[in-house]
Amino acid sequence: MTGEDVAGLFADETRVRVFAAVALGATSAAEVVERTGLPAKKALLALRRLEEREAVAANADGLAVSYDSFRRLAREAAGPRPARDHGTGDERLETVLRTFVRDGRLVKLPAQWNRKKLVLRHIAERTFEPGREYAEKEVGERLRAWCEGGRTDHVTLRRYLVDLHHLHRSDGVYRRPAEGADTQPVTERTVTAGSGKDE
Repeated sequence: MTGEDVAGLFADETRVRVFAAVALGATSAAEVVERTGLPAKKALLALRRLEEREAVAANADGLAVSYDSFRRLAREAAGPRPARDHGTGDERLETVLRTFVRDGRLVKLPAQWNRKKLVLRHIAERTFEPGREYAEKEVGERLRAWCEGGRTDHVTLRRYLVDLHHLHRSDGVYRRPAEGADTQPVTERTVTAGSGKDE
């Protein structure tokens, strides 16, 4: 079955109705006729054509959609997938980004902390200019674009970027530090006994 075969098969309303009946559970020719409301001769002719083109097959349970044929067709139509290159020049980072970033969107954050830091740094570098100030609303809008269709929300992303010092926040204004500035998170804070204040 080819793409042209599929287009030709489903250009005919009768075959579409017969296919739909099978897809919705008709397992015999009699059920197809009943569910479609078509004259038996017309329905059986359409069913035969669908079977010839491998869109429908008869198995031990009766009629069924040949999903494997459609999957094969989809794979063939898609062709080989080109490797995604995010332009970093770092093969290790590229490997991580191919898994978690697709088409400029964050699919999900990695569970492994070191990979998560790599992805977050990439997002910060691609989203915010060093030294430029951003209002909280603009930061939210920019990060929302990364989160569309993914599993992570922009607030979580913003919190990680601040915690990792990829963004500095002061009075509702955010700024990405200049290149080479310390972007490592503070891992421990020393608190003066009884004061409750950071030293």
